[in-house]
Amino acid sequence: MTEVVREVRDARRIFREIRAQGHSLGLVPTMGALHSGHLSLIERARAENASVAVSIFVNPTQYDDPADLESYPRTFEEDLAKCEAAGVNIMLWPDSHEIYPDDYRFRVTESEFSERLEGAHRRGHFDGVMTVVLKLLNIVRPDRAYFGEKDWQQFVLVRDMAEAFFLDTEIVPCPLVREEDGLAMSSRNANLTAEERRIAPRFHEILFGGGTTDEIRERLAEAEFDVDYVERRNDRVLAAVRLGKVRLIDNVRE
Repeated sequence: MTEVVREVRDARRIFREIRAQGHSLGLVPTMGALHSGHLSLIERARAENASVAVSIFVNPTQYDDPADLESYPRTFEEDLAKCEAAGVNIMLWPDSHEIYPDDYRFRVTESEFSERLEGAHRRGHFDGVMTVVLKLLNIVRPDRAYFGEKDWQQFVLVRDMAEAFFLDTEIVPCPLVREEDGLAMSSRNANLTAEERRIAPRFHEILFGGGTTDEIRERLAEAEFDVDYVERRNDRVLAAVRLGKVRLIDNVRE
């Protein structure tokens, strides 16, 4: 049975008791609308820890578009059922007042990589992401926290933040999970129309096909995507596109 905890005070007490028993603790931070990608993170956390916590919090501070925040799917009952089936011990489900009692007066800012890629198109996005992740890590104080590589830039920033602030938590990357047709799993996929969902797998197909960033951008535009960016970084090609009202991100290793 998964225990649902709403208040930070209660959560800190519960997690403190788990640590006092000497049990290892894994955290999977999410915004809910759980899919197979999230469940793969939970499975990894279960394999590597005695206890597993999943947080569900649709974080308002990482959105620069109120409509995007409003459209994010909220599926708590389904999420709880999936967590129980996956053997999650604790679900942390706070509201905004619990996470931001200061009204976001204090925040984490990174001055270099966060300004690139996603950060160049979503003002203040990573301030919100890093701030909420730091808060969750301080509440739970897990041995390990698990992040999917679909949001590769997010993983890198969170990993580097944990190192910069000397946090004890190990930030664990987990492989990107795809639908059978290649589309990267995302809670936002549910907002695609039937026609958009038919087109969407072309995103991964074009990225995987290689070429220069200009060539990839051109092929994406021809396939009816509005392209935000295509960029090479280290051994990856990273891209973000818009299809109708839905924004998709993806990356492939070269």
